[in-house]
Amino acid sequence: MSAPAPHIPVLLDEVIAALAPRPGAVIVDATFGAGGYTRRLLDAGAMVHAFDRDPDAIAAGSKWPEVQEQPPRLVLHPRRFSEMVAALADAGVAAVDGVVMDIGVSSMQLDQPQRGFAFASDGPLDMRMAQDGPSAADFLNTAAEAEIADVLFQYGEERQSRRVARAIVAARPLSTTGQLAGVVRKALGHRPGAPKDPATRSFQAIRIHVNAELDELDAALNAAESLLKAGGKLAVVSFHSLEDRIVKQFLRDASGALASASRHMPVMAAPEAPVFAQLSKAIRPSDAELVRNPRARSATLRAATRTEVAPRTRRAA
Repeated sequence: MSAPAPHIPVLLDEVIAALAPRPGAVIVDATFGAGGYTRRLLDAGAMVHAFDRDPDAIAAGSKWPEVQEQPPRLVLHPRRFSEMVAALADAGVAAVDGVVMDIGVSSMQLDQPQRGFAFASDGPLDMRMAQDGPSAADFLNTAAEAEIADVLFQYGEERQSRRVARAIVAARPLSTTGQLAGVVRKALGHRPGAPKDPATRSFQAIRIHVNAELDELDAALNAAESLLKAGGKLAVVSFHSLEDRIVKQFLRDASGALASASRHMPVMAAPEAPVFAQLSKAIRPSDAELVRNPRARSATLRAATRTEVAPRTRRAA
């Protein structure tokens, strides 16, 4: 029996359609999680290299039968997806047919209070995807007020970031998600029944900072450019505007597209030859999917196809 994924990822059918897996294809699942995308890719006959820096995800995936096949059809890499070029080189793989990324925190992480990603249930103020390095508590209890405010503003787009940062510093030390949520709600004013909890933006910002998520995304996109064969498919699912902006700009630049210029501006140099083509429009969940999975409401899929042009850079590790 195949190992079922306990959580079905968002836009699953759309992602698989974008990747168009075929028997024998080599595809990177850069964010393995519970393995929902990987399961469908394996069922289509593809061979998958799956990455996750969360040891819990790797431990669960190691029980899948495809890991034990000879040769294995599922190879697990307990590494950051920004390191996929080096990891695949170690595995003897120089090029792949597809790369899929599902950016941000996983449902499993959100649903485990002890991981400290959410405030629905109280838990330790952790938020570390890899379960090592400085935690959210370490950052919030030691950083300067100005640094905390900058993180909240840049990564959470929190307009009252200075007020929240001041309240956090005044309440230190913080050790639980409940404490942090309470501080943020008090600083911003919490109206019970409001459609969005005022702590949401701050939790997002701190999580992104603790895990360097946007830097990881930028490096992973460059890695995918280096690894994909001509005709290879890239599919990226993002969950908020900061992520989607990075993906959209990367694909715009990689396709050689230029923003519309004013006739009063000087003539720009010709764009570089495109390394990606067939860019999709932003694809969002259907109403039926939102009924099944409300967490999908902010998801956006962007997909593109690699051309024969040499990669612009090999910055990725």
